[in-house]
This record gives sequence, structure tokens and C-alpha cells, in this order.
Amino acid sequence: MDAFASLGQLARALNHGDFSSVELAQEHLARIEASNPTLNSFITVSAEHALTQAAAADERIAAGTAGPLTGLPLAHKDIFCTDGIRTSCGSRMLDNWIAPYDATLVARLNDAGMVTLGKTNMDEFAMGSSNENSYYGPVLNPWDPTRVPGGSSGGSAAALAAGLVPIATGTDTGGSIRQPAAFCGVCGLKPSYGRVSRYGMVAFASSLDAGGPLARDVADLARLMPLIAGFDPRDSTSSEQPVDRLEALALNLDESAAMLPPGLTIGLPEEYFADLDGALAVCLDQARATLEKLGARCVDVSLPHTAAAIPTYYVIASAEASTNLSRYDGARFGHRCAHPTNLDDLYQRSRSEGFGREVKRRILTGTYTLSVGYYDAYYVKAQRVRRLIRDDFLRVFEDVDLLLAPTAPNPAFPLDQLLADPIRMYQQDAFTVPASLAGIPALAVPCGMIDGLPVGLQLMGPHFSEVELLEAGMAFQTETDWHQQHPEATG
Repeated sequence: MDAFASLGQLARALNHGDFSSVELAQEHLARIEASNPTLNSFITVSAEHALTQAAAADERIAAGTAGPLTGLPLAHKDIFCTDGIRTSCGSRMLDNWIAPYDATLVARLNDAGMVTLGKTNMDEFAMGSSNENSYYGPVLNPWDPTRVPGGSSGGSAAALAAGLVPIATGTDTGGSIRQPAAFCGVCGLKPSYGRVSRYGMVAFASSLDAGGPLARDVADLARLMPLIAGFDPRDSTSSEQPVDRLEALALNLDESAAMLPPGLTIGLPEEYFADLDGALAVCLDQARATLEKLGARCVDVSLPHTAAAIPTYYVIASAEASTNLSRYDGARFGHRCAHPTNLDDLYQRSRSEGFGREVKRRILTGTYTLSVGYYDAYYVKAQRVRRLIRDDFLRVFEDVDLLLAPTAPNPAFPLDQLLADPIRMYQQDAFTVPASLAGIPALAVPCGMIDGLPVGLQLMGPHFSEVELLEAGMAFQTETDWHQQHPEATG
């Protein structure tokens, strides 16, 4: 089996009888066992569970009741609750916690007959841009093990780049799907806020969190999206926006050639390209030329409040994190300190021992911004600026269909380089945070190499324009082969 076969290729081979789902799972589990001690992309490998699911999938295939992705393996970011499998969120706080139920996203993929190989490593509680904040140690970038894979969904992106899984799930609060995808040379989609249920996805910042897929090509993202999108009554922020166009796109992937819709206009936000590194600017310019060759019209646009996105995001996200993480007190579940002397000691030592440095920093920041005397000055003001950022996008989308921008300001950076400088680390999110604040969908696609490391472009669209983004990404990949390049160490 080709370690880098797409989900579509594996589905065709499986349905043709070239191998069984059990054999496919065993092959991927063997790759994970061989690579994970070095790469550290998985926190938990659920081999027994996977083989049980694979055997059930083979029965469905034999009975003729299988769906298009039945029997295919995947991995889940370890922030999604999985019944009977540890859900740690990359934190000591939940190191011993086994979820008693499945997240809606997980349940829907289980119902589709997909096979869960395990849970991927991540920055603790999804707080980080490098995957160095995990209690289980950093994930290494398969392209260069001295560099980070990006965060917080770095384990999913690295596992894909290394050929350990054909598709994986992630979450994106401020860029945690898109930035790792760019650093590892894979594709990732942050859906519109509310498009994918947050039920069973452990909360970081509730008004920003979005679950979505990562894959090695855009077509595979399109295959998975109809399964995970759609209204969920258990999530009060879940959208009732129909998913029929996503379903139609997935059904017609093998029958119709990917192409841009006629008259597509793509905006180039000047704020994203100012002071861009020269080599990265060349990659983005070549991507623009490719899209123009495919028929797009590219025009310059402005999103004037972009510079305010980073401080706005870190005020809002930290405030919401402070509230969401208050439940981890050592009394109900999760890490509990040994021999507490009283209730205050239980709370203080359990939280001090259970949380890592970056999580503590954000809890303290968020608690400060929500405190009496500072709430209006910080949190309320940040929410007003967030509305300005959202309005920038709404105004621009009156004139253009999509936006083209870099995903990250640079290729993957060395391990330990930014850990001691949180401000520089936060700046890694400069190009991804605005779309998160606006709640719009955004797609990361590989678009070049700089000094042997992949870089990615980002396409952003109006709310619930996932189909248009996926179509544009697939068309781009008909003219480029960046998504077909793989690290030599794993190829």
C-alpha cells in the first residue's frame, strides 16, 4: 500500500477488494508503531478498538451497506471526546480521563464506518502555535525534525505528512488547523463557525472554536466535510445551514473535473502582503498567477483593522479560556493533587500541577481582563473591535468572491526558538486569527517550498462558502503538485 495514497484512492482500492479494512488498519498501525516514538504525533494509539471497527466495516462492505468512506482509517485530535478512549487535550490535567461518550463529530464518523486509529498530540487545551506545549512532549516536523509542526493540531498535520494516516481531524480557534497544515505541507479547512458541532469538543474559546479536517489533498477534505457538517441540537451554536451542496460536491468528485466557477474574483488583502518575506511573497505571487491562469480575476483589497486582530483575539480567547477551564478544579474529574490539606489547597495544587505554563498564562490573562474595573477596558472593547474586523470582511465580500493570503508569515521555525518569547509566538497567528474572529471559513493549501520546507496559501470566503473554497483549492491542485511532495525521511 502506498503510504501517501489519498482517501479517494484507498476507498476505490478497498471497494475493489485489493485489501480488507482490517488489513488497511493493520498497515497504518504498523507505520504508527514504527514512526511515533520519534515523531511523537500520537498520544494514544487505539489498536484494539481500530481493528474491531475495521472488522465491522468489512462486514458492512460484504453486506453491501457500506458508505463511501466505510472502512477507511483516520485519527482524531485529542480534544474530541471518544467513548472508552482517553481524551487528554495534551494536558496532565486530563491524563487519566476516559470520556464516557463520543463527540458529535466522532459519532458521525463512526456511524459512517470509519476506523479510529488513535488520538493525535496537540498543544495543551489547543493553546499554542508550535505543538511544544503538550504534556506529552513536542511533535516533530517530518520535513525537518529540528523544527515544529505548528499548533495546536500539530500531531494531526505531522501524522499526515509522514504517511501515518490518510486523514485526520483538528480544531481551529485562531489558526490551529491552517498553520500546522502550512508547516507540514498538507491541507486543512477551518469551517464557518457553527458549521461543525462543538458538542464533545473540549472547549478552549467557545465563540471561536471550530472543528474541521486535515488531509493531503483538498478533495479528501471535501469527502469528509458532509459527514461532520450539519445541525446538532446538542450544540446551541450549531447552524441549521443546509449541507446539501457539500454532499453534492463529495458525490461528484470522481465524475467532474475540478475547475473555478466562471467570473471568480479573488481579493488580495494589502495588509497581509505588507512586509512579507521575499521568498514567501514569490510563492504567493506564483499561486496568484496559477489562479489567474485558471480563470480567476485577482484584485487588491483592504481589511483595515487587520493589525488589531492579534490583541483582540488574545483578549477574547484568554477570557473565554479562563471561564471554560475553571471546571478543572481537582474535585470532579481530571488531575487531583495528593493529600490536600483543605479545599483551597486542593484547588490550588491540582490546578498548578495539572496545567502547563502557557495555559496558566492565558488563564491569568483572561481572569484579569474579566475582572471588575478591567472588563469594559479590555473584554468589551475587544468585542467591539472584533465587530469591526468582521465588518471589514463583510464589506470586502460585496466586491470579491474569495480572498487569497499567506497562511503563516514563515515556514516552520526551529524547536525552542519562540517558547521564551510569547509575543513573537502569538505573531505566528497574524494571518489566521482574523478569519477566526469573523467566523468565516478558511482553507490552507500547500503552495511552495522555501529552503526545503513547505509553505501554504490561505483562501478565505464568506460565511458558509466551504464549497467555493474547496472547489478553488481542488482547481489549484490540478495545476500544482506541492501537495504530492513528501518528506524524504518518510517517503
